[in-house]
Amino acid sequence: MDLIRLIRLLPLSALHQPYLAWIAPEIPFLEGIAMEGSVKCDANYTPLTPLSFLERAALVYGARTAVVFGEKEYSWRDMRERCLAGASALARLGVGRRDVVAVLAANTPAMYELHFSVPMTGGVLCTLNTRHDAAMVSVLLSHSEARVFLVESQFLGVARDALALLAGAGAIPPLLVMIADDDGGGDRDGVLEYEALLRSAPGGFEIRWPADECDPISLNYTSGTTSRPKGVIYSHRGAYLNTLATALANEMPTMPVYLWTVPMFHCNGWCMVWATAAQGGTSVCMAGSLAPKTVFEHIVRHRVTNMGGAPTVLSMLVNAPASEQRQLPVKVRISTGGAPPPPHILAKMDELGFNVVHGYGLTETYGPATLCVWKPEWDALPAAERARIRARQGVPHVMLEGLEIKDPATMESVPSDGRTVGEVMLRGNTVMSGYYKDPAATAEAMSGGWLRSGDLGVRHPDGYIQLKDRSKDIIISGGENISSIEVESALFGHPAVLDAAVVARPDEHWGETPCAFVTLKDGASATEADIIEFCRTRLPRYMAPKTVVFAELPKTSTGKTQKYLLREKARAMGSLPPKLSTSKL
Repeated sequence: MDLIRLIRLLPLSALHQPYLAWIAPEIPFLEGIAMEGSVKCDANYTPLTPLSFLERAALVYGARTAVVFGEKEYSWRDMRERCLAGASALARLGVGRRDVVAVLAANTPAMYELHFSVPMTGGVLCTLNTRHDAAMVSVLLSHSEARVFLVESQFLGVARDALALLAGAGAIPPLLVMIADDDGGGDRDGVLEYEALLRSAPGGFEIRWPADECDPISLNYTSGTTSRPKGVIYSHRGAYLNTLATALANEMPTMPVYLWTVPMFHCNGWCMVWATAAQGGTSVCMAGSLAPKTVFEHIVRHRVTNMGGAPTVLSMLVNAPASEQRQLPVKVRISTGGAPPPPHILAKMDELGFNVVHGYGLTETYGPATLCVWKPEWDALPAAERARIRARQGVPHVMLEGLEIKDPATMESVPSDGRTVGEVMLRGNTVMSGYYKDPAATAEAMSGGWLRSGDLGVRHPDGYIQLKDRSKDIIISGGENISSIEVESALFGHPAVLDAAVVARPDEHWGETPCAFVTLKDGASATEADIIEFCRTRLPRYMAPKTVVFAELPKTSTGKTQKYLLREKARAMGSLPPKLSTSKL
């Protein structure tokens, strides 16, 4: 009998580490030896999954409203029954464990339900960006190997074209199911219809709980702001933990009212689909575009307590005509991320009655990963200073184990001086399981034991981080690093500017110089010279834009500016000649 086996037969009271270390110092004795009397069994362990939130919501809040969509309302008891019916219908269509079910839909009750009904079958939910064209949809359907494809009727044309492309390439297309705009039911033009499937689903469906909490629950494709989208795998465990972290970070009360201005297809609605179930809340879904007037009307009508949106949503609300803005009945907590919101936008949101929670995250981190935790002593600061602090990305939420600013070459953390730039890196239970079918990309993204974000930032002396740019967006001009974010912040201070983005333009003398793409407010006017001079009074001269282009900025459906398209436009403009780029630098 070897020494380790002998030691493991001894009573735990006999395992005094000093003596064992003297006998055989090379053996890590206490690793894997449980405390005497401890067990792991069904009574004290079950795999973590957001599906449990729905079960509890139906029990505790059964008669309360779960989802509102126009004149339609569903209680939590209704919601559980509809999700079970959806799972039963999908199972009858052949969906089983790890089968992918794709969805192309806006924020509708069906989209909400599928976040529960698909994983109830053991399947994996794959929500697609509603702004994708048929070619991209076909690529993602092929890559995900989706077995069933549920499509809201307004996107049926795109879906059919995508399926035709798949068939033309010799691939087997998924089964198409239409989510109709009405409840007429029945199959239409040979296409299965969602509500009809629910009504005809066999009863008594038993939820297929995950055998392992690390089983996949969803497949989310990255937004494509920098490159071809990659499929990010979420687990039941990660989704469960990030859901709780998101609810805590946004101070969601019991029975909150959440207004859906974040697309549910984006990181599963920043995990808010599951968070509203965890808290027994009401999800208010809006049809059509996010017009400021409509948003304010929904807030007032439903007494909304929480919502979210990219900085463009904040800008839209702040710059809405006074006739469309409304007095808020309660303080509305709104979470934002994706890009640092300009300080003056944050200040104006506060004046309107919104409490902005600024955070940061990636598709690879289930959405939100950090937040700018507010401290009471900051309340006494001047408004401009409060807004400047609130614009920082902050600290990790309670479920993220590590957040560092590191030198990507040495993996050493940079000084917490608010000046030294490094790459934002994260680690913990709310980091993705990996990229689907792309082990090389997974290994690269998580090399060194940290998720490498590709974002550049600094850490302040108080431990709060602040983004400076994406690594691809830093402008290197004459050897100086220029943060496009800092230039954009200056641009947003101009009274005529509604939206702005800054990228590098080739320059024959400096290598690169800042090129600003600017959208003006309705009725406002400004010239290129006006914008450049305004920036020069607020920035070092080398950081001010050398070129200003007035245009509508290309956006993803989540409100992020597609800078790679702007970089292409800037490159297509050609290099600035020396006489233009050096005359006033």
